[in-house]
Amino acid sequence: MTETVSQENSGAQATIVSSGVATRYATALFELGLEEKSLKKIEADLSDFSKILADSDDLKRLVKSPVFSADEQLAALGQIFDKAGFSGSAANLIKIAAKNRRLFAVPGMISAFHAMAAIHRGEVTAYVVAAQKLDKTHLDDLKKALKKSLGKDVTLNVRVDPSILGGLTVKVGSKMIDTSLRTKLNSLKIALKEVG
Repeated sequence: MTETVSQENSGAQATIVSSGVATRYATALFELGLEEKSLKKIEADLSDFSKILADSDDLKRLVKSPVFSADEQLAALGQIFDKAGFSGSAANLIKIAAKNRRLFAVPGMISAFHAMAAIHRGEVTAYVVAAQKLDKTHLDDLKKALKKSLGKDVTLNVRVDPSILGGLTVKVGSKMIDTSLRTKLNSLKIALKEVG
């Protein structure tokens, strides 16, 4: 391997390193959860932490920025965990990640853990992108439709992206359904260019 790496390759390598670290942490936590018979609690705790992370720009900076020392990250996490009543195996692993300067891998670790837990339960995960937040009725309808189509229970991982303008994109494994308005408009634009 040469010493000079382009920015694109460097970013790809950072992603690979991050996902490898995240998978190792998730696997360790999953195996501990199996051993302690605490998978449900760990999964709920990780979901709670994800919500806290999604709602706090300061916490996102703390997780992603290499500027903060391990001690600063641990102190901040301690305060957050105390305030949220967050403890147990999930909290301990996040603290270990901070101590080892791997806090940046926690979001990937949470995703990997949820995927492992879903597989363990015999579920598949559908990654959904919506233009706006979906209410419970829409989420339930989508789950039912996917379960009928796939013949398995489905866990939804929903992300809001207003740039798709409307509709949804749904990805399950290697299959993707794209009913977004942005894609339909792009298809129409291409068709109009061919006519003109």
